[in-house]
Amino acid sequence: MRRFRLPLRSAASVFRRHAPRGLRVRLVVAFLLAAAFGALLTAGLTFHRARAAILDRAEETAVADLRTQLDSLAPDLTLPPTAEDLRGLTRQIDQAGGARAWHASASYRGGEPVAASSGTPPVPDELRRAVQDSGRAVHQRTEHDGRPWLALGMPVAYSDDSGDTGTGTDTGTGADEDTHTDAGSLSGLTVYAVFPLDDDRADIDALVTAAEAGAVPALALALVPALFAARSVLRPVRRLRHGAERIAAGELDTRLDASGRDELADLTRSFNTMAETLERDAAELRRLEAGARRFAADVAHELRTPLAAMAAVTEVLDEDAASGVLPADTEDAVRLISEEVRALARTVEDLMEVSRFDAKAAPVHREDVDLRTLVTKTLQLRGWAHDERVRADLPEPAPVRVDPRRIDVVLGNLVANALYHGRPPVAVAVRVRGDRVEVTVTDRGPGIPDEALAYVFDRFYKADAARPRSGGSGLGLAIARENAALNDGSLTAANHPDGGAVFTLTLPSAASSLGTT
Repeated sequence: MRRFRLPLRSAASVFRRHAPRGLRVRLVVAFLLAAAFGALLTAGLTFHRARAAILDRAEETAVADLRTQLDSLAPDLTLPPTAEDLRGLTRQIDQAGGARAWHASASYRGGEPVAASSGTPPVPDELRRAVQDSGRAVHQRTEHDGRPWLALGMPVAYSDDSGDTGTGTDTGTGADEDTHTDAGSLSGLTVYAVFPLDDDRADIDALVTAAEAGAVPALALALVPALFAARSVLRPVRRLRHGAERIAAGELDTRLDASGRDELADLTRSFNTMAETLERDAAELRRLEAGARRFAADVAHELRTPLAAMAAVTEVLDEDAASGVLPADTEDAVRLISEEVRALARTVEDLMEVSRFDAKAAPVHREDVDLRTLVTKTLQLRGWAHDERVRADLPEPAPVRVDPRRIDVVLGNLVANALYHGRPPVAVAVRVRGDRVEVTVTDRGPGIPDEALAYVFDRFYKADAARPRSGGSGLGLAIARENAALNDGSLTAANHPDGGAVFTLTLPSAASSLGTT
């Protein structure tokens, strides 16, 4: 069967995609994981110590019981013992074991252990070698038939108090695994005992069951402080979020209550300081902006009267220049002055219009018209209707509800901008796009520089900074966009793939369709 392994990077991405996103959930999960880790670590250490204590107690008790049995039974054994003597000794040990269920065997001078019954588990070879090499009592835990067993090996030593040869009447068992026997010389007799640790294993399993049963309540109890901690952390964070949303909505007077001395309280105080600074700066900016707008409007208003007088004078001078009564140099000067006065008058009118936009006082008088009619009138009023430099493409009716005067300003500024900054022919096309009507003005010039596309509708912006004295004031496109917005439309600028700039005026289509003109 083929195995598919998820790549490490894919596994990490899956974890990130399905990881908890909310801060509350992450805090609770982190708290529960920490509690679970602590509980698991404590339970593991407790289980390890308890298991070691249970097994140590079982081993010590078994060694003491076997030593007691040998102290009472070994003195009656004749040395050297026969196999039947060894079998009888092990039978007596098995019978004396009682509830411990000994399975004893004995060997003499390294011989094969002799057991009372054939069902006795084998003695591990490592245990036999350890007893022979050390002359000490040794124990070892083993597995037999899937059950845990404890195997003991204990050498027997005799002391000769009578001074005769042979065995004496006093006996002593070999010492445990930490001390050498000092009751006398080793007799060569070694007794082995094996018994199951089922009861001790049951006690250990009960410890595991108790630990597992206590883990779920511990995690459930840890959930309460986890939720409390998450709430105490998230409450000021939530207040900060609401405060930031109110600041973003323009409520710069928003302030938050800051109590405490922790990091979140310091963050709240910093937020209040930031909000106070923003409110103060915004008020100062509004004051400066209002002053600048009022100044521009006042200047434009004050210039209208002298400009009207200057325009009247220049008209008289233009007539004299046209009649040829003025010298050539004077005639050129008169015409230059006339052009500059007319340009200054247009700039003043543009400034007055901009001031009305800023003051939200620009009037809008909507009418149901065909956009083709507005385009035709705009071209006729400015002398472009029969100009080969301007071509109109008006294939279908385009009903709109707009202020004709303001749309005329938009179209006039766009065509004039295309003729001045682009290259003819300038194409003016009207198209109906579902519930919208589009007018595109396209020229064949070099187009708009990429770095200037984002600023072409800014006031007083000129793409060629080296020519500040260009023919326009830099307000025409800005006024066009404002007029489009007043008619619920939009005005965008882009470059045509084949070269040239493309300005697109988009307006909502009128509900009623007008007839073809």
